[in-house]
Amino acid sequence: MLDLDTKNKLKEYLSLLEKDILIKLSVGSDEASKNMESFINEVSSLSNFIKVQKTSLERTPSFSINQVNKDFGISFAGVPLGHEFSSFILALLQVGGRKPKLDDNLISQIKNINDKLNFVTYVNLSCQICPDVVQTLNIMSVINPNISHTMVDGASFQDEVNAKNIMAVPTIYLNDDLFHSGRITIEEILEKLGINTTKNFSEQLFDVLVIGGGPAGASATIYAARKGIKTGLIAERIGGQVLDTSTIENVISVKSTTGTKLASDLEEHIKDYDATIIKGHKVKEISKTDYFNVTLENNTVINSKTVVIATGASWRNLNVPGEHELKTKGVAYCPHCDGPLFKGKDIAVVGGGNSGIEAAIDLAKIASHVTILEFLPELKADKVLQERLYKLPNVKVLTNVAVKEILGTEKVNGLIYTDRETSKEHRIDLEGVFVQIGLAPNTNWLGDFVERNKFGEILVDAKGATNVPGVFAAGDCTNSPYKQIIISMGSGATAALSAFNYLIRN
Repeated sequence: MLDLDTKNKLKEYLSLLEKDILIKLSVGSDEASKNMESFINEVSSLSNFIKVQKTSLERTPSFSINQVNKDFGISFAGVPLGHEFSSFILALLQVGGRKPKLDDNLISQIKNINDKLNFVTYVNLSCQICPDVVQTLNIMSVINPNISHTMVDGASFQDEVNAKNIMAVPTIYLNDDLFHSGRITIEEILEKLGINTTKNFSEQLFDVLVIGGGPAGASATIYAARKGIKTGLIAERIGGQVLDTSTIENVISVKSTTGTKLASDLEEHIKDYDATIIKGHKVKEISKTDYFNVTLENNTVINSKTVVIATGASWRNLNVPGEHELKTKGVAYCPHCDGPLFKGKDIAVVGGGNSGIEAAIDLAKIASHVTILEFLPELKADKVLQERLYKLPNVKVLTNVAVKEILGTEKVNGLIYTDRETSKEHRIDLEGVFVQIGLAPNTNWLGDFVERNKFGEILVDAKGATNVPGVFAAGDCTNSPYKQIIISMGSGATAALSAFNYLIRN
């Protein structure tokens, strides 16, 4: 199942194994089982450290990765190809003795978990964000024998997915109860388990505290740390919007990369400097006493002499009845991640800009039928995209309409829209709604602390300064006219340098 080039690369990785590995394989006589057995046999033939033993596991076909005399609770139900191939390789290496790349403090907190935790993550092999979650939970299983994790390929276990009404990936269950849907970091998992991962940071005073881990925040952190001042970075996750982007071709000198690769590169670059990364957390509010007091959602307060706000933007919501209630139950925002779950189903894409039409073109290959709903009288997408769209036989375009309500209880079953010309309401029966109506700045948490425009964007001057002395801002959360990665990086550098100049003068 692996081509020669992949085998050669995998053999290089497997040469790093330090301990014998036993793969316990649970297969039947079906085609999926035959594929899995073929895959495992190919892998095991590449290293003398790997042995295979047939057994019976909870799911068939599936396999677990263990040391010869020690089980680690890591299982894969489905052949881990596509984006999950890297998860498989890392699991082999970590079970085989390679230490996970994780902060020692987090490792200690994971080791101290005494409860039995059985995680199951449902994924699509084409999902770009799923491997982050799978790899995180696998690491926890390697560190603590009380923790186990199974990756389940939804396409291979469709009945199980349907029985749980899973309409978005990754979806995580813990001890048979829904735990989380969507991207989540190891810090966020620990917080959800009741473990405070930030209490030590409240005792520190930073010179510059950057809020936000996208291109602007990463750039600001690097530029501040290079000045030799005490620098901290608070981020839900490093990469921001970049993580939801499949291909990036406009970062100068880099002809092409992926969002996940760029995000990983940003984090590795930050780690080259003496900067404190506080990952997996959102800021709730900011105030000023002797210093700036930044309060996280877990109520930890972190103090700094200056602040750079780089919280970026996020998908804009429709704000209609049913949208919030049916998120991950048919209402989706990432066609690359969740599209495969809607194979053979009728769906809608709301938004006629480039992102909406690109999504519709991609989804038309998977879905039975795609209806596009655009608020304006005409589509806003580039002409070349519209030409491609109108060649598709299973797409219908509705313009000059307003979505009024998304229908459903356990999952989406329809949508009501209003014809803006006649004011007449119409219903469409469908099973999925992809919202693609642009981005909104992540600034509501600021309240009146800094001045913002009517769009919620932070007003900054040419040096990235806000109306509050000592507070700077950068990237897509500001009134910068162009929302581009390279512009965000430049504005992050500007804000950090301005914060440094403020410090040496005050």
